[in-house]
Amino acid sequence: MPQKEITRTLDRLEADEVKFIRLQFSDIQGMPKNVAIPVKQAEKALTDGIGFDGSSIEGFARIEESDMVLRPDPATYCILPWRRGDSAVARFICDVHKPGGKAFEGDPRFVLRKVIAEADKMGYVFNTGPELEFFLFKMLDGKPSIEFQDTGGYFDLAPTDLAENVRRDIVLALTEMGFDIEASHHEVAESQHEIDFKYSDALTTADNVITFKFATKTIALQNGLHASFMAKPIYGINGSGMHTNASLARDGVNAFFDPEGPRQLSETALQFIAGVLAHIKGITRIANPTINSYKRLVPGYEAPVYVSWSASNRTALIRVPAPRGNSTRIELRSPDPTCNPYLTFAAILAAGLDGIKNGMEVPASADKNIFKMTPAERTAAGIETLPGDLFTANRYLLEDEVLVSALGDHVIEGLTNITELEWDAFRTAVHPWEVDRYFNY
Repeated sequence: MPQKEITRTLDRLEADEVKFIRLQFSDIQGMPKNVAIPVKQAEKALTDGIGFDGSSIEGFARIEESDMVLRPDPATYCILPWRRGDSAVARFICDVHKPGGKAFEGDPRFVLRKVIAEADKMGYVFNTGPELEFFLFKMLDGKPSIEFQDTGGYFDLAPTDLAENVRRDIVLALTEMGFDIEASHHEVAESQHEIDFKYSDALTTADNVITFKFATKTIALQNGLHASFMAKPIYGINGSGMHTNASLARDGVNAFFDPEGPRQLSETALQFIAGVLAHIKGITRIANPTINSYKRLVPGYEAPVYVSWSASNRTALIRVPAPRGNSTRIELRSPDPTCNPYLTFAAILAAGLDGIKNGMEVPASADKNIFKMTPAERTAAGIETLPGDLFTANRYLLEDEVLVSALGDHVIEGLTNITELEWDAFRTAVHPWEVDRYFNY
C-alpha cells in the first residue's frame, strides 16, 4: 500500500477519534469474521498486515499451513454507527494473504477479484445490484424464535407493519456507513422485509452485502428482534431471495443496451444471458448454498424453478427489467441471501463471460406463465429445472469446468466437503415430520 494512502488513512482515524478497529473478512460460506485491534496497531495493520490462525476458519487452511495475514482495504473504511462516542470503532474489510505476501486462493474476495480481472482484460466492468429479503422475528426469553413480529403484507404501512421503525433505524445506520439506499418496504410474507441499495461494481457490492447483513442483524438485536436471512424459515409462505441485477459496462457505457437490437438488448447481453443459463445448475450450488435453500426453490411461492429467461415474465429465472439505456440489466432471481456474495458474483460473471467468449446463442424467451405450463409444454419449450437439492447442485458444480476454474481447486474442495457433511447430517436426521407420519407404524 502506498505510504500516502497509509498516512491519509491514519489521519482519518485520528480525526474520527477511533479507539478500536475491526479487521473483517469472510469465510468460504460468506460468514463475516473479524479481529479487533486497538488503534495504535493501525499503522502496522496497514503496512504489514495482522496475522491470524486460518485453520480455525471454515474452508480456509489446514493446521500445518494455518498462518494467514489480514491486509485492510482502505476503500472499505467506515465507522460503526452503533459504536460512536468515546470509544468509536472503525471497520475495514480485509484481503487475506499468505505470510510471504501472496494472495490466499481460498479468500472469497480474491476469487471475485480474479474473475473481475478477466472481465477487465475483455474491456468490461461488472456491476451488480442485489435485492435482499429478510425476516424479523421476536426474541423470547433472550433467544431467537420463529414468532412473527408483525402481520403486514406487501408494501403495508404501520400500524400493520410494526417493524417500520426498525427498518428506518437500519436504513439510517446503513446510510451513515456510506450506503445509497434506494427503497425499503414490507415484503409479501408476514414479518418479511426488503431494503434495496444502489448498484456498484461487483466487489464493492459484495462488500456491501456482507455489511448489510451484519448491520441489519445488529440493529434488529438492539430493538429486541432477530433478523434472519434464512432462505425458507417458515413452511407454507414465501422464502427470502437475493434477486441479483447484473450488467456489463464498457468505457463507461452500458454494454447490454443496443437501441437496434432485439428488445433493445445487445449481442453482448444475449450472449451473457446464454452463458448464465448454460452454467446455472452449477451456479445454483453457489447461489443457493444450504440444505434449506432448496425448500425455497419450489413452485408456488414466486421463487424461480425453471431454467428460462424473459423480458418481463417474473416466472422466468432471468428477467430483463423494463428500463433501457444505461439502466439495461438482467435480474437473476434464483440466489438467496445465505449465499457468499463474492463467490456468487464470481460464478455469474464467469458464466456470462463464457457466453460472450463462445458466442453462445440465447434460447427463445419464455413469455408465458411457466408455473401454469404442463410438464409436456415445458419439455417442448426446452425448459429444464434447477437442481432440487444441495447434493445434486454440487454434482453439477463439479462437472462445470468453467466454474471450477473460476473458483479454484481450494474453494471447490471446501464447498464439496461442506456439502458432503451437511448432506450426510441431513440425510440421517430424523425429522418431526417423519415421527408424525410414521410413529404409529
